[in-house]
Amino acid sequence: MGAYEIVVDPSRPVREEPDRCHNRWHPDIPAVLTVAPGDEVAIHTRDAVDGQFTMDSTHEDVSRCDRSVVHPLTGPIRVEGAGPGDVLSVEVLEIVPPTFGYTAEIPGFGFLADEFPEPFLVRWELADGWATSPDLPRVRIPGSPFVGTMGVAPSHELFEEISRRERAMTERGDDVLLPDARGAVPATEPIASRGLRTKPPRENGGNMDVRQMVAGTRILFPVWQEGALFSAGDTHFAQGDGESCGTAIEIRSVFRARFDIRPGEAAERRLRDVRFEVPVAAADTTPRPTFATTGLSAYASTGGPADDLTAAARHALRNMLDHLVHEYGYSRQQAYAISSVAVDLRVGQVVDSPNHLATAVLPTDIFVGETRL
Repeated sequence: MGAYEIVVDPSRPVREEPDRCHNRWHPDIPAVLTVAPGDEVAIHTRDAVDGQFTMDSTHEDVSRCDRSVVHPLTGPIRVEGAGPGDVLSVEVLEIVPPTFGYTAEIPGFGFLADEFPEPFLVRWELADGWATSPDLPRVRIPGSPFVGTMGVAPSHELFEEISRRERAMTERGDDVLLPDARGAVPATEPIASRGLRTKPPRENGGNMDVRQMVAGTRILFPVWQEGALFSAGDTHFAQGDGESCGTAIEIRSVFRARFDIRPGEAAERRLRDVRFEVPVAAADTTPRPTFATTGLSAYASTGGPADDLTAAARHALRNMLDHLVHEYGYSRQQAYAISSVAVDLRVGQVVDSPNHLATAVLPTDIFVGETRL
């Protein structure tokens, strides 16, 4: 069994390292490295916006952020013997964080984007497994690092299928980032002008933002291309389920993984979605004190659509923001950032029509010192 490493230079922009990084999904992006089943790779990853924020950044820098480079990924890694119809097993062995992270509220982006039109930035100092920030006093977030964006290359057939689907979504008014050559890495054609943006998760994995995919987890990807062609980036130091403001505690990292193949499993079971296994040792099983709010899909006073889980989750989140403002004295933008990195949006129930119910769960042990008003 071999051990390999892919190193990136975070002092250089991603466009200067197209031989080991990319920020679009396309079947023709060549492999950076070839490994065998059982091999381990230390993958150095860039942060979601490629180092545009530092401890010296301001709220105004958020508005100037170049979002065309999101998310720079390291790879692809070709796994010998993997082919369409197989499952690629990626075991997360270790995720090593740096000393800096950030949470950004970007105008036009986030679960409550219509209510937060102003830019806002939280700069985090990371040390000894904790995150603290001068921008969020009295808050200390425990680290639970995971890779937000990872996946395998789509086949040409899946690529065309996704492209048609997303063009149709755009035509009916859905929020879709269509291909755009600006900021694309690699900048070669047809990848630059046709490559899929990394914003959403898809059948090949991608920007899943599942906070349970920590060290010890085994992630299972249906393989679409010969060699699987695995890539990863967009690491998070901590996140609440839902990543409500659009960013977590965003970091670069060193992500160490082991690769294996499950021959024929995807074809036999007709799998089109990613699965993952979390051993008890990696699971978040420690009891914590919490405070939770709920939200309904419809209210007598304002109406609303029946059985709309999105509406229920938005109401639960708004109620949590109100709680953080009135009980702890934070501004609404600070409360939104706290919710994104620590509050879990969960499904309460989806069977009791006409109201679905969602919850927003806050671990209250993130607060230190005199926290209440």
